[in-house]
Amino acid sequence: MTYLYQDQDAAWDADQSPDQDTVLTVQQVSKKFCRSLRRSLFYGVQDIATELIGGRTGQPDLRYQEFWALQQVSLKLKRGEALGLIGANGSGKTTLLRIISGLIKPDTGWVRVRGKIAPLIALGAGFSPVLTGRENIYANMSILGLSTQQITQRFEQVVEFAEIGEAIDAPVYSYSSGMAARLGFSCAIHTDPEILLIDEVLAVGDIKFLARCHRRLHQLRQNGTAFVLVSHNPQAILSMCQQSVYLQKGIVRMAGETEAVMAQYEEDLFLGGARKVSSVLHLPPRPACESLGLDIASICFRNPAGEVLPDLTSGEPVVLCVRLQAHQSLSQVNLRLSFMEMSKDGQTTLYLGGSNDKEVFQVAAGWHELQVEFPYLGLAPGAYLLRVDIRREALFILDIVESFSFTVQSNGRMSKSSFYQPRSWRLVPQPDRLDQERSASDILNYTHPNI
Repeated sequence: MTYLYQDQDAAWDADQSPDQDTVLTVQQVSKKFCRSLRRSLFYGVQDIATELIGGRTGQPDLRYQEFWALQQVSLKLKRGEALGLIGANGSGKTTLLRIISGLIKPDTGWVRVRGKIAPLIALGAGFSPVLTGRENIYANMSILGLSTQQITQRFEQVVEFAEIGEAIDAPVYSYSSGMAARLGFSCAIHTDPEILLIDEVLAVGDIKFLARCHRRLHQLRQNGTAFVLVSHNPQAILSMCQQSVYLQKGIVRMAGETEAVMAQYEEDLFLGGARKVSSVLHLPPRPACESLGLDIASICFRNPAGEVLPDLTSGEPVVLCVRLQAHQSLSQVNLRLSFMEMSKDGQTTLYLGGSNDKEVFQVAAGWHELQVEFPYLGLAPGAYLLRVDIRREALFILDIVESFSFTVQSNGRMSKSSFYQPRSWRLVPQPDRLDQERSASDILNYTHPNI
């Protein structure tokens, strides 16, 4: 199946000889909505009337209470590729999927689809609650383009994958939301689509069913099915998609390799989209009368040469430097560090304590810099908060900094990983097979002298 939405005849002429491996082309697509239902209906009547008299309905300008949900979005998808769609809620991801699937038309631009699409946007939403699961399978899969004979041939596979069992002949209103979603997912993936549109539906069951979904998606991709995946789970995007598009308020903010796009998204989401003017956190001096004896004056990261680092890189050496002002001599001083990844709800990713490592210090009055050296930074790319506190012995907190923000960039070797593992590779020559068999025989026949 091939279809096209367009607002200019020249758009088709410019793309009439596309790459045969390209199954999806989105070119300069824009879509607007109206915040008022009454005005939306009025504008709809206006547009229908305009279309009937042969005019163009794609208005280049916004009318009262209208807004752009998508604006000038372009992308391409080839056979067997997986493309990630990243963005905050309301950025236009689902709207774009609905345009691609043919549910709604764009106001400007065009979409070209070559092949069958299976939209996994709202699983089970199209099921009739009064019909049985069996009846809904036939109705749903026929809408997705299969004949009755094809559905009958695949029926048992659909039921087995969905794990519906005896409930297949019960009305869908008696299903749990998870059962309906599993059945909808199973129907879609058994239509042999050329393109799968996946919108936050990879959590439709327990861990066992989720693993089956991933295995099935892998098989489909090996057979040439292309994916467009929307997910707020960074690891799902990183593990499945090599290329991604980042939408921000309906506009393409960035497109390219998934690691770089995800890093930009997290920076915008958690750090406000602006890099720090200074990569050093300076704290105002505290009078001696208000101090507990030792104050944190500044925090920064440096490279081994002593240069301040604006951003860190996974796998590279780095030194955390905490500058201190001591108003008196103190013993048993130690530093505690909690690294928290912003995309994981502030959960502690790494905790380091001087007392745990038996690294406590005798501090004289004056200025000092406490340094923690990391030969290889193991943190994955992303945005982080660092909590720093300086203590005397284990319990007495002298000073604390709740959140020092920083970002970690990819070194190009962190794909699909949650931490950086230092490693080296080598090829070791081995003896021939006869020598290996003799060595194995010697090991099996070996008797320890104490036995």
